[in-house]
Amino acid sequence: MRDFRKLKIWIQAIEIVTKVYALTAKLPDTEKYGLKSQVQRAAVSIPSNIAEGASRDSELEFKRFLEIAIGSSFEVETQLVIAQNLKMLNQDELKEIFSLISSEQKMLNSLISKINIGKPKKPNANS
Repeated sequence: MRDFRKLKIWIQAIEIVTKVYALTAKLPDTEKYGLKSQVQRAAVSIPSNIAEGASRDSELEFKRFLEIAIGSSFEVETQLVIAQNLKMLNQDELKEIFSLISSEQKMLNSLISKINIGKPKKPNANS
C-alpha cells in the first residue's frame, strides 16, 4: 500500500479541487445543480481515485484508478471550457487552473505509462 498523501499527483489534485471550488463560487446560482455541481464532483474525483488506487495491492488496479482520475481531469477541463464559452468565467480566471490540469494530466499519464512498462507482455498468438 502506498501513502497517497506523499504522491505529488495527489497533492496537486487537491490543489486543483481547491481552485475549482473557488472558481465555481463565481458561477451563477442557476448553475448550483448544473455545471457547478458537475465540475466540483469531477474535480473531487481526481484525488479520490488516486487515493483509492494507492490503497490497492496490484499495480493493475492502481493503474485503473489512475485512468479514472485522468478521465476526471479531462471532464473538469471540458466543463471549465464550457463555463468560459458561456461567459460565466473568463480566460484570465482559468489560465492557472488549465495549467495545473495540464500538468496533472502529464504526471498521471507518465505514471500510467511506467506501470504499463512494468507489466508483463501477453504472449503473441503467432509465437
